[in-house]
Amino acid sequence: MLYTHNPILVTLTRGAITESVHRGAFALVDDSGKTRLAVGDVLRPIYPRSAVKPLQALPLVETGAADHWHLGDAELAVACGSHSGEERHLKVIREWLAKVGLSEENLECGPHFPISDIAASRLRENAASPRRIHNNCSGKHAGLLSTAVYRAELTRGYLHREHPVQRRVGSVLSQVSSAELVRAPIGVDGCGIPVIGLPLHALALSMARFGTGSGLGAARSRGAQRLYQAMVREPFMVAGTGRWTTAAIEIGEGQFVVKTGAEGVCCAIVPSLGLGMALKIDDGAARAAEALMSELLARFAGLEEHGAAKLLALGQPTLYNAAGDAIGLTCVTGF
Repeated sequence: MLYTHNPILVTLTRGAITESVHRGAFALVDDSGKTRLAVGDVLRPIYPRSAVKPLQALPLVETGAADHWHLGDAELAVACGSHSGEERHLKVIREWLAKVGLSEENLECGPHFPISDIAASRLRENAASPRRIHNNCSGKHAGLLSTAVYRAELTRGYLHREHPVQRRVGSVLSQVSSAELVRAPIGVDGCGIPVIGLPLHALALSMARFGTGSGLGAARSRGAQRLYQAMVREPFMVAGTGRWTTAAIEIGEGQFVVKTGAEGVCCAIVPSLGLGMALKIDDGAARAAEALMSELLARFAGLEEHGAAKLLALGQPTLYNAAGDAIGLTCVTGF
């Protein structure tokens, strides 16, 4: 069933009043393509944004570039991540680029202030401008460049759709999602690379296959497993201090990984259940995406009661006023 209007899935209450509502859609799909649960319009293409970074990182491993450059879990995790621009993130990426014979000047993502308030404040206090390496996608870009250098391809212009780097990424997305992408909508992501429209069902299927390797072939399956383990072992590199993504992966203790994207997108991979999850909040609210994914994982990821409770507390916090009084709730509804 296609929804003309997606249902309300997350509400924020203050006292007796529902003060804010967020509509959206989500899909839970297993690695055979079977829909376990779907709410809202999961067949309309959406831009997955940074939630698809683990898939975009697959060529880095399966081409042999990761082994050639002796990359470890920290590099692979930040290639899948949207980092906060904290000192360890920057150190890892700078040292990684040096291994490849490049520098941050080769990054073609635009600069922005770090996501980390502390890191951003330090730049401002020193009257320093943000650099390209501060872009939360600079780890992904380091991965794209590393693959290009390994394959003896031009590094300049690696953002363009016709560059071999982007052709490889497009091939991965098509194969893993089983989606017909020839006529798919294409835009430009915040970091400058092409972003391809995928239905939530196809995105969830991609995550399920990433987790189990089903239908991927031996090399791609090994690459997905390696990236998954890197995210589990280095959750800080996937996001950073105080970020929901990092905290959620830590709570999961290897049972799942999550990856958020801009404009209210979030995905999860649950290998032990052969399950992928994908959601999109219509108004783009990150707080609603985190609340809804916390609910889905708590219900359907096979967590023990303690872990589920911690995840719900993380994603659906009580709202407090400036005096520290509890004055409202974040609630998931609609299914």
